[in-house]
Amino acid sequence: MSTTSPLSPLVGLTGSVNTPPSPILELTGIVKTFPGVRALDEAGLRVYPGQVMALLGENGAGKSTLMKVLTGIYQADAGSVSYRGQPVHFKGPRDSQDQGISIIHQELNLLPELSIAANIFLGREPRTRFGSIDHKQLRERASTLLARLGVKHGPDTRLGDLSIGEQQMVEIAKALSFDASVIIMDEPTDALTDTETEQLFVVIRELREQGCGIVYISHRLKEIFQICDRVTVLRDGKWIGEQAVSELDEDRIIEMMVGRRLEEQYPRLARELGPVSLQVKDLAGPGVRGVSFSLRQGEILGFSGLMGSGRTELMKLIYGASPISSGAVEVDGKVLVPRTPADGLAAGIAYISEDRKGDGLVLELSVRENMSLCALDEFITHGKIDGKAERQAVGDYVRLFNIKTPSQDQLIKLLSGGNQQKVAIAKGLLTRPKVLILDEPTRGDDVGAKKEIYQLINQFKKEGMSIILVSSEMPEVLGMSDRILVMHEGRISAEFNTREANQEKLMAAAVGKQWQAEQEAAQ
Repeated sequence: MSTTSPLSPLVGLTGSVNTPPSPILELTGIVKTFPGVRALDEAGLRVYPGQVMALLGENGAGKSTLMKVLTGIYQADAGSVSYRGQPVHFKGPRDSQDQGISIIHQELNLLPELSIAANIFLGREPRTRFGSIDHKQLRERASTLLARLGVKHGPDTRLGDLSIGEQQMVEIAKALSFDASVIIMDEPTDALTDTETEQLFVVIRELREQGCGIVYISHRLKEIFQICDRVTVLRDGKWIGEQAVSELDEDRIIEMMVGRRLEEQYPRLARELGPVSLQVKDLAGPGVRGVSFSLRQGEILGFSGLMGSGRTELMKLIYGASPISSGAVEVDGKVLVPRTPADGLAAGIAYISEDRKGDGLVLELSVRENMSLCALDEFITHGKIDGKAERQAVGDYVRLFNIKTPSQDQLIKLLSGGNQQKVAIAKGLLTRPKVLILDEPTRGDDVGAKKEIYQLINQFKKEGMSIILVSSEMPEVLGMSDRILVMHEGRISAEFNTREANQEKLMAAAVGKQWQAEQEAAQ
């Protein structure tokens, strides 16, 4: 190990943080299109030897897509990648790995049944001269890596017996085992304790001293200032800029990330609010820590926050898909103890999932069958389904929602994503709910489909329905909501009246800035 001080990571290298050396890795003008979405639009990134480059942007800005292009999981439609000064074209993750680019994914790619050592060296185990696995060497190499990361477990421990944070450390050990020149860390501290995070930072400083280039993706701004040298910001798939961390503060980074002013694509509707229809008191459960709020008739309550902040988890508690450990839910003053989604539905809460294919729609059924699935009770007379009434109700919603389908009997999987989403919303409405929870209602939709969904939401609001709008798109939350709650690490970190909110304030609350300040003030 080098004896260079962690404070001067670039000793022995040309350039400083403010005028960096020539990049070890450079992505330029990367374009990647998926059907109907331009995920990357002239995006770029430079990684320098002996420096940590933060890659920042809102959810959906294109960070993960860019990393997938870099490691060869996706092939770019345009643009170039140069590595060690030469143009390269990685055929897949194995190819980029063999050439010294390692990625630590947010989703762990590990096998719980195998030992720690087997996971680290899977598919590349050291061999004896007779071709069998050299277990002694395997254990030794794994032990060295684990010691470096401060992991207390031995190499033979079964991976499934470790906590998520410890498993994350094994994933990091695996990346280190490749002796990579570039290591990409995607939200590496999400599951780590403070002690584990500190240990990881020690390792990052050590790698930096050895001249390794690191890409650090995180939404925790505090960490960016602790460990990163430079920052690259993506927004809407575009490269916004690159700057030294020393020249930036939190507010400037937030501004670079959110940037744009609110476009006039949100048809806001003003109306008098009715009485409270949903009351949530000190609700806690998986991923949620003591949340309270109320929602009135005819109100749209926006929930903002970053991925993993607990928004979807909270909704699952409210409508009965996750077990409540403490607290209460009331609908129209009646206490509800939802144990299943059917309980939530019966009490008048309809939930439209962000995962329309996973738990929103049955792809092998028709438009009509999907739409009336949860509301069959409405169409039963004398113990039989009244097919005529069902067809009529579905027909009304197809017209109201402007769902583009040749007939009600068309299989749902043959519709576009935007039209599938409209069917998913209509399905929730056929049950005539008092409270409608929309989780990412326009994800993946184009501007036209989004506008149509916003107009529908206003229609329900007009009729006095209470609506919760969960969205990662800040302009959407700001443009449609009457009030906004921001979540951070399972709690509500801020509440805003829409008139006084802007993207900068929401982002600051989403990264826990406001909450931290209040905590510090309270101490």
